[in-house]
Amino acid sequence: MTRRAAALVLLAWAAALPCGAAWAQAAPPLEPTSAEAAALDQGRGFVEVTPDPDGASGFIRAGIDIAAPREVVWRVMTDCALAPRISVGLKSCRVLQRDPQGRWDVREHVSRLIPVLPQIRTEFRTDYAPIEGFAYRRTGGDMKVLEGRWRLIVLPGGQVRVISEGRAQAPFVLPGAVARLVLRREAVMALAALKRESLALAAQRVKSGP
Repeated sequence: MTRRAAALVLLAWAAALPCGAAWAQAAPPLEPTSAEAAALDQGRGFVEVTPDPDGASGFIRAGIDIAAPREVVWRVMTDCALAPRISVGLKSCRVLQRDPQGRWDVREHVSRLIPVLPQIRTEFRTDYAPIEGFAYRRTGGDMKVLEGRWRLIVLPGGQVRVISEGRAQAPFVLPGAVARLVLRREAVMALAALKRESLALAAQRVKSGP
């Protein structure tokens, strides 16, 4: 695997992570499968990357449990200022449009992993169900395919179970096996970053008091 091939795949995940209502509403409720739930119950996250039937894009399912309040995890996931700490190669996040009631917004991500690669601009709309989940879809930019949804579930013990699924295709031709391998690895890194930043923010709030 070349460094360039790996980098191009990472850009697809970086553009898709943070934040299509119609696409999400047409799908069944987002729940972990029995195998995914077993992994989460054992304290492990999961990432599954499979090809779409036509092989043009990758289908991603991922999840992790985080011992932080749901509103904290939500803040980390939806704050543009925090997005570069989560998504590999993300250089900037900018809100282009916003619903006054907070039901949706349109964002622009600009990504670059190494100087020799061109920047990738991604524009997408996110529809929110505040602190419960959101769905996103591509509205412009360089990505050929970008759509998905996230859900935050509060567990009986107080942890938050974060589940996501989506489709992404970078504007480059890459071997499918290479794309899936690197995408899976970098998705694991992104989930770890989400957990790290959520725990840090939760600890900060405890220190600062009410």
